[in-house]
Amino acid sequence: MNPNNYAEDNLLYGDIQRRSFFEKLKGYFIEFFETIVVVGAIFALIYLFVAQFHKVSGLSMFPTMHDGDFLITEKITYKFSQPKKGEIIVLKNPRDNSQDFIKRIIAVPGDTIKIENNNVYLNGQLLEEVYLPPGTRSRSGSFLTEGSAIKAGNNQYFVFGDNRNHSSDSREWGSITKEEIIGKAFFRYWPPKSLGLLTDK
Repeated sequence: MNPNNYAEDNLLYGDIQRRSFFEKLKGYFIEFFETIVVVGAIFALIYLFVAQFHKVSGLSMFPTMHDGDFLITEKITYKFSQPKKGEIIVLKNPRDNSQDFIKRIIAVPGDTIKIENNNVYLNGQLLEEVYLPPGTRSRSGSFLTEGSAIKAGNNQYFVFGDNRNHSSDSREWGSITKEEIIGKAFFRYWPPKSLGLLTDK
């Protein structure tokens, strides 16, 4: 056997092995990239249409929500039903769409709302807000002025923060529309001691 032919065969075999390794490596990278794209697309769809994570910043919903709480906001409910009184929602700041607010729905379309003597009246009746600490005073604002009754029109919702003395809400800037609502805050996952579903009670 010609030694030169043997050497050429070894070189050819080594070249085939190297090509096989790089082809496998290339295949792994392609599969990894495809997986990343698919996972990213799934998360994007979830973010846009199903749910979104939010961090509470500030004390406007205290004591119901605390600064630094982490929530899941679901976006499905309001695609098939109307927002209800008492529900906690995440919405776009009507004065700055780059910010998100978390508030509670106080009045829905057709309701008449009034603030008088630091109390909230809905359709002529004192509103019982069991989710607020006893003795909470609801001051009026530049929109919902003292003693003035305002009826929520079609697709109009009035939202307040639970911390009435430290909340920018419908008392100042009026009603919002359903389209401004991002979703319903329904689950708090941090801190662990507060883990659980959020209710309107």
